This record gives sequence, structure tokens and C-alpha cells, in this order.
Amino acid sequence: MEETPRSVGEASTTNFVVARPSAKTDDAVTMRGCGFGNFGVDREELRRRIVMPEYLRLAMRDCIKRKDSTAVPDHLVLPGAAAATEELAHHAPMVVFINPKSGGRHGPVLKERLQQLMSEEQVFDLTEVKPHEFVRYGLACLETIAAEGDECARECRERMRIMVAGGDGTVGWVLGCVGELHKEGKSHIPPVGVIPLGTGNDLSRSFNWGGAFPFAWRSAMKRTLHRATLGPVAKLDSWSIVVSMPSGEVVDPPYSLKPSEETALDQALDADKDVPPKAKSYEGVFYNYFSIGMDAQVAYGFHHLRNEKPYLAQGPVTNKIIYSSYSCTQGWFCTPCVSNPGLRGLRNIMKIHIKKANCSEWEEILIPKSVRSIVVLNLDNYGSGRHPWGNLKPNYLEKRGFVEAHCDDGLIEIFGLKQGWHASFVMAQIITAKHIAQAAAIRFELRGGDWKDAFLQMDGEPWKQPMKTDYSTFVEIKKVPFQSLMINGE
Repeated sequence: MEETPRSVGEASTTNFVVARPSAKTDDAVTMRGCGFGNFGVDREELRRRIVMPEYLRLAMRDCIKRKDSTAVPDHLVLPGAAAATEELAHHAPMVVFINPKSGGRHGPVLKERLQQLMSEEQVFDLTEVKPHEFVRYGLACLETIAAEGDECARECRERMRIMVAGGDGTVGWVLGCVGELHKEGKSHIPPVGVIPLGTGNDLSRSFNWGGAFPFAWRSAMKRTLHRATLGPVAKLDSWSIVVSMPSGEVVDPPYSLKPSEETALDQALDADKDVPPKAKSYEGVFYNYFSIGMDAQVAYGFHHLRNEKPYLAQGPVTNKIIYSSYSCTQGWFCTPCVSNPGLRGLRNIMKIHIKKANCSEWEEILIPKSVRSIVVLNLDNYGSGRHPWGNLKPNYLEKRGFVEAHCDDGLIEIFGLKQGWHASFVMAQIITAKHIAQAAAIRFELRGGDWKDAFLQMDGEPWKQPMKTDYSTFVEIKKVPFQSLMINGE
């Protein structure tokens, strides 16, 4: 059932509808998501749809370069721009961000192809132009010109769509920067689509852009851009995360976690006895998943191996082989005999409190014995298109007090993975994961002891979190008040 988009920032073009992403995972959907279809796309017609008028492209480029949204050269502004405005009747202006390190390091070739299909000024290399610079100076440049009475600039700003060529982490980066427009009270928030170049591509799968970009990428790129001009808009919950730890701890967080001057933990949960007198905090946002435990430890090791030996990262298939091999060396499949059996489960170092839907009270939930990894999942897809939460039957949902999971329902699913064999069966979709809870907010409390460090990750970015025995480290997750907008590739 489709519904009309809401009034604030969700009607970027007149033909948008808001639709929930499909949960289909068959090969036909994957192929269609990657750009294969039963139609041809005329290149010149595509350019007419997505390419902005030259004077606006150049104005945006100059404002981004000068980092000043008002630095528009007088000779570029065409008063009225009536002719250009008339051409925008069926226009869907678009920009593309590309991560040159994704897609088996084929970014430069893909970038060249995109520039051929669009224009050089509408394709942004993320090593040169950051998403927040485009939002702060590029989009603001269009607003500046529109404020002078230029209808063409106004139409381009209101109809703007964004495609991201990269993995889930790159897509999340762009979504986070675009989300700043919500905080500023801006309307006409650009929706975001995906050209899947990462390893897992779960965001891409969830919104029907496929699990990998095809080998015949030249023709597929053209069809993908065409479908991005027509796709309906779907909503996506995003989740804020606060990590509060004792002051003095040294941590190397991922780029999506930023230092925060204030500890923004919910004071409704009485944990005064465990809160350090001085704490430092980091804040961030995730869209796909957050996890603690062995899976994050494996991801941390793989991440560092890839950075130390980048020649190993030749593409998604190679990455998956290395990742699987690395997990076998980390003790997930068989805990070393010298290890204390009491250390195997996360319940030895962690407590979990949750808030259920429409409830203001925190409730402690028990961590199942022998669970070595806990995952907080927002999407239907995880780990390259797997469905660890499963398609649960109505009677089971009712028995557990759960509801059917969706990525726009304001709830997030918590499940556990035991040893590597259990995780393997879950990922093979032979069994479902250990269901723990559905929640509207979560707080993890981590306390050290024989464990000196915990491993955490969010949206594929892992880090090592030191733990103290005297005071707790807290991780609090809450829903962001606004929803992100995604272009559905179906």
C-alpha cells in the first residue's frame, strides 16, 4: 500500500510516492537491482533528464571549491533562466558520489563512465569532495541563486536526487550529511539511491538496488541512473549511538563516531554508582546494524589486514573469502582450551536495558548463555543479504510480544549468535538467530575484569573498546527523530 509523502522534506518531485522496500531476494530482483532490465535507455534522453543547466553546475562547483555558498560569479547567473526552467518539466537533476576504493578499486574507471553519462561537475569523488561540503555549499548555492528569483535553480534544488556508488559505509556517510538538512528545518530533502560497490551491500539489497554491480557495468550504469530518476521514495529509520567511557581511555573510533562534549545518556536509568566521575563521549548514527562481540572482533582484524595489505582487496568475492578464513583463526569456531569457559559468553561483561515501544521505562533483559555476539539490526538484510531475524510466524510473534520487522517502524531487532557453527547455520539460513528483543531504545553496560577490551562495530566499521573494572562503559542507542529518504530501485 503506497502513501503520499509527508509534507516536510519528502516531496522532492511531484511524482514521488513513499513505498516500503520489498523484502524479495530472488535472483530476478537482484539482477533488476543491478541495472538489468528488459528495456534500452537512450543516452541523450538520459542526459536531458539528469544533467543540470551548465551555469548551475559551474556555480555549484565554484561554491564547493571556495567553501562559500554565496560565492557565485555574476556572469554565471542568468536572470530568470526561463528557457532552462521550461526544460525542467520532466527533469530529475542528479549528483553521484563515488568511493574510488570500493568496487575492487575500480572507482576511477566507474567515475569516468559516470562523467560521460552525466557531466563532470555532477560526479563527486569522495576523496576530493566530502558529502557535507556538497550539502553545505553545493545545495546552499542553489538556494542562494533561487532566492534571487531563479526558478531553474529552485526546481533543481527541489527535484535533486543523489546516487552513491560505494558500500554500506559510504551510503551511511552520505545519509548522515544529508540528514543535517532535517536539523536545519529545510524542506525538500534529496532522497538517496545506491550503486552497490561494497562487500555486503545490505542497504542496497534492502532497497532493491541489488547485491553487486554486474560485470556488464557500462550498460548497467545507464539503466541504473534511468531507474533512479523514476523510483519511488521509501523511508528508513536511523539510530543515534552514544558511547560514554571513563576519561583517560584511549580509543580509535571509526570516522562515523565523533567526540561529544557532553554525555547525552538518558538520566531516567539509575546507574549513578557505575558512572565515572569524569567521562568522555562519542556520538554517531547508524542505518544498518550495530554489534558487540566476536563478529566485531573478526571484522576488526579483517579491517586492519586490508589496510595493511590493500592489494588483497581485489573485490567483494576476494574480501568474503579472506573474511571467512580470518574468522576461523579468531577462536569463534572453537574457543582455545586455555581460555576460561566463563569468558565465552557476553553475559560476563555486559548488561542490556531496553525501552519497548510506547514505553518510557527501562527494562533489563537477560543475555542468553553462551551468546558471543549480539547484533542490533535495523534492516531486513544482514551479512550480504542474509535474514538472521527470519520470517516469523504470527503465533510466534504474539507469543514473544514481537511485531513484524520493518526498517521504518521505529523498532530495532536484537539477536544473538553463539559459536561460529551457530553463526554459520544462521548465515546459511538453515536456522534463525537467537531472538532477544525488539526495542525502541537500548543501553549496553560494559564492565571489564578478565576481559580488557570489547570489540564493537556499526555499519561495518569496527573498533576496539577498552574496559575498566572500576567503572562501566555505556553504549546507548535511540531512534533519530526524522527518517532518511531512500530511492527504491524496484
